[in-house]
Amino acid sequence: MDYGIRGRTAIVCAASQGLGKGCALALAGEGVNLVINARGAEALNATAEQIRKATGVSVIPIAADITSPEGRAEVLAACPAPDILVNNAGGPPIGDFRDWDENTWQKAVNDNMVAPIMMIKAVVDGMIFRRFGRIVNITSRSVKAPLAHLGLSNGARAGLTGFVAGLARQVAKHNVTINNLLPGPFLTDRQIDGLNKLAAKAGQDYKTFLAARMAENPAGRFGTSEEFGKACAFLCSSDAGFIVGQNLLVDGGSVNVTM
Repeated sequence: MDYGIRGRTAIVCAASQGLGKGCALALAGEGVNLVINARGAEALNATAEQIRKATGVSVIPIAADITSPEGRAEVLAACPAPDILVNNAGGPPIGDFRDWDENTWQKAVNDNMVAPIMMIKAVVDGMIFRRFGRIVNITSRSVKAPLAHLGLSNGARAGLTGFVAGLARQVAKHNVTINNLLPGPFLTDRQIDGLNKLAAKAGQDYKTFLAARMAENPAGRFGTSEEFGKACAFLCSSDAGFIVGQNLLVDGGSVNVTM
């Protein structure tokens, strides 16, 4: 299936590993040229080279912190007029809200709400002018089904979701779509770290704890970054122009909701 985006350009944030990397690889597989970002230069450059060799597209790596104004400026200097923006940043720490001070809350809101909004602000008017744009925000299933130990994420990402719901409907008539992808359990480094902490807290062996968590999912497993990336690529396709302001769960059925 041709997604109709070959030759377009995308910014993919936090793309050196995990779900961001999955999105970058999937877009590159559709012939999209990339500017990818992460804080660690070594892993980012390795990912860029891997994508170039696998797909032949142009990949520009920018080692910078996308949650800072300076980092965003570096990324946007390399690609001031993207056709596609995939917003992504490392999620805030897990824990009990009683342990989080005001600075912790401010960082969570900055990284997972304000930073993606600033990226949208920087690129959306150009997309409107060119009459094509696809913006995908990687958020979390906790937006639909809050998890007690993800209070920082629950709050910050819900704020971004509310903002997107309004803006997406203002720009849709210009063939610019904004949607959110809500990952459930994926075997990323962040997920593994979180599971290790939860297993330790429960006094269980990690492998036993992981197997039990997988068994709880209707799919009987955790997801892969590759299949997550393909969902992202579809939302960025030329055929996805009528999908507006949606929150797509990619979770193997772990969130038990009707709508």
